[in-house]
Amino acid sequence: MAGDVDLVVVGSGLGGLCAAAMAARYGLEVVVLEAHGVPGGAAHGFSRQGFHFESGPSLWSGLGRWPSANPLAQVLRAIGESVPVASYRDWGLLLPEGTLRVGVGLEPFLEVVRTLRGAGPSDEWARFMQELEPTCKAARALPLLALRPGLGMATTLGSQVLGLVAQAGRLAQLGGAFGPIARRHLRDPFLLHWVDLLCFLISGLPMDQTSAAAMATLFGEWFEPEATLDYPIGGSPAVVAALQRGLERHGGELRTGTAVESITLEGQRATGVTLRDGTVLRARRGVISNASPWDTLALLPEGGVAERWGRKQAATPACGSFLHWHVGLRGANLESLPIHHVWVGDWQRGIGAERNMVVLSMPSLLDPSLAPSGHQVMHGYTPANEPWELWKDLERGSPAYCALKAERCAIFHRVLDPLIPDWRDRLVIELQGTPLTHRHYLKVHQGSYGPAWPANHGAFPGGSTPWPNLVLCGAGVFPGIGVPPVAVSGAMAAHRFVDARQQKELLESLGLR
Repeated sequence: MAGDVDLVVVGSGLGGLCAAAMAARYGLEVVVLEAHGVPGGAAHGFSRQGFHFESGPSLWSGLGRWPSANPLAQVLRAIGESVPVASYRDWGLLLPEGTLRVGVGLEPFLEVVRTLRGAGPSDEWARFMQELEPTCKAARALPLLALRPGLGMATTLGSQVLGLVAQAGRLAQLGGAFGPIARRHLRDPFLLHWVDLLCFLISGLPMDQTSAAAMATLFGEWFEPEATLDYPIGGSPAVVAALQRGLERHGGELRTGTAVESITLEGQRATGVTLRDGTVLRARRGVISNASPWDTLALLPEGGVAERWGRKQAATPACGSFLHWHVGLRGANLESLPIHHVWVGDWQRGIGAERNMVVLSMPSLLDPSLAPSGHQVMHGYTPANEPWELWKDLERGSPAYCALKAERCAIFHRVLDPLIPDWRDRLVIELQGTPLTHRHYLKVHQGSYGPAWPANHGAFPGGSTPWPNLVLCGAGVFPGIGVPPVAVSGAMAAHRFVDARQQKELLESLGLR
């Protein structure tokens, strides 16, 4: 396996695959190295007893139409791929105020607010969205695939730069946290709680620490007149497969079961990697790391890391971890349920309090191929609110671990009971995951979902390192967590290794310029 390539990408999460596929699309010779037996990172799937489970994202949007502001949709288009989707328009909420079914878009939510809180708060939200609309448009006016380091974006955007200069005031608002924007316009407690909930789902942080840019992008998509949510047929693994197809079509290579031991640094350059079996793979152009900041640091040679940068990497704040619940059910008469439910236990505890929010997803209602005939598959998770400290001294499979897992995952039973009272009678298979499961399969620091850079503490660090040709991608590089910012980070990483002219030509071919 020894030899030279242009780029080595360490890790095959969505960010790494986007980076590799885009670089291959530009004609670079790329190899992706993945320690796990399957690609996808947090977006991988697995099967048991005919049920197809996934550990990855459950809320998707912008994949079913073109043009799309979703950077993942833009990457797929650029590499000549697409993913079939099933679109839907509502989701369920299990809140302290009651059980609600909320349509995506402005008017459905206004109707819910009128029913729940009256005309005053409904009007308050309408005014807030009216005030926010120009900022959302400003955010959407910037094609994220145009981003380049430094002043290079002026070349890729050309005359579009003048339009963005006209929007400079509103774009400047997107550089901080969303909380101050929301508080300037909203007074109703439920509306502020609602914004906090959406922020936590987007970033793993409350609204006073969540990026305004990430939220403007969300509102810009969800509150369009014809807004929908999309589910990729086949789930996260189908998206991963599409990225892999695009990578390989353009001459790139993915190697699973291939663990990287270290990244080689020579002078001011990253020159390749050493694999765990001792094989050396050299990179003519550079290395892209899709490992987390903490895990990337561990791959660098001791004593070869710039001290200040190394301290900052090591001190990267981490999102909490997850509890996961994978369930297969006999599925008769469940078709009337929403695809998703979000449960909040107590607003007063704070949106990020442990086990205070649960997401349940039943994607087989949209994609029956995920479960045997007459059955449904469900994925539940606690989004970035499970403390690592509870688990760090336990060993997977030990009696103490199993007891704590059963105790902590009982929250899923509590949430599902009122939705499907007879779910225990329907149960075919039940699997539970913990922060230790997360760390074991994803090889990520403390089982974390990723970095938690507070937007009120300054700009995100980006993908730069002290070595110009060692670039980071993945969670924590671009504001927000989840699919869109990770896809942006991958495209940005690839664009470090191509000139602005090539990037400009790509944008023109996609109609983004």
